[in-house]
Amino acid sequence: MEQSDTLDIESLKITQEQFIFASQSLHLQRPACDAAYPVGVYGWRKRCLYFFLLLLLVTMIVNLALTVWIIKVMNFSVVGMGNLQVNRDGIRLEGVSEFLLPLYVNEIRSRRDSLMVLRSEKNITLNARNSRGQMTGQLTVGPEAVEAQCQRLEVRSRDGGRLLFTADEEEVIMTTEKFTVTGSEGAVFGHSVETPLIQARTSEDLKLESPTRTLTMEAPRGVEVSTSKGPLKVSSRKDLQLESTEGEILLDANTIQLGNLPIGIYTTSPSQASKEQAVYEVCVCPSGKIYLSPAERSSTCQTMSNICLWS
Repeated sequence: MEQSDTLDIESLKITQEQFIFASQSLHLQRPACDAAYPVGVYGWRKRCLYFFLLLLLVTMIVNLALTVWIIKVMNFSVVGMGNLQVNRDGIRLEGVSEFLLPLYVNEIRSRRDSLMVLRSEKNITLNARNSRGQMTGQLTVGPEAVEAQCQRLEVRSRDGGRLLFTADEEEVIMTTEKFTVTGSEGAVFGHSVETPLIQARTSEDLKLESPTRTLTMEAPRGVEVSTSKGPLKVSSRKDLQLESTEGEILLDANTIQLGNLPIGIYTTSPSQASKEQAVYEVCVCPSGKIYLSPAERSSTCQTMSNICLWS
């Protein structure tokens, strides 16, 4: 055993000496442990990095300048933006405001010392909806007309307590003390009108006219036509009928004139007879037609007069 171990050690020494000799003959050098390697970005990569950093810096400066300009132009503040102010009660707008899309609000009101003006190039529409989203009322202000679609339209006084005008599908009610029409042609009604009083203005005439049809005035307790100053004229193209079903017709005046009454006595020359006769009596036919008859000592009214026969 000791002899074999001695041989192995000697063989290793010989091998190491051979390796050293071979290395010296080939002039090989071992690498040093303190070699330095360069670290960083060089060349075109470095130039591109600096360019991107400069571009980023310029972009940040431009964005900051634009932000400051927008804040200055829009007048941003702690309470709002320019003419728009936000407070606890809602939003307050000063000056002219333009809305491009629908606006949903609970209440719109103006300042106490100024008016509120809603302006549109086409029309202005106000809609009211219920909790289900169904439209219950609509008010449209257009260039040609103002339309209101609702179940009942009411106009109240300034304090909101007195009802002045009401309109629905069945009737229109006006509760004002006086309804005045200032048009030159007056008021035109297509159907019946129910009112307790029709009165003209002071120093102006009152005219009730039906150009192509019949004018009828009816009342359960009577119709009163009176004028405090000036004449009262009732004219008709065909027949004028005064009828009282239960009472009487009273013409109470200092002077009652019935003009253009026909003469009941037939003559060949009525104009000559009217010149010769100075006094006439008024006669009434059974049909109610009134005519004149020459006055004599006794009545000359005849039932079989030509006026009554042709009436």
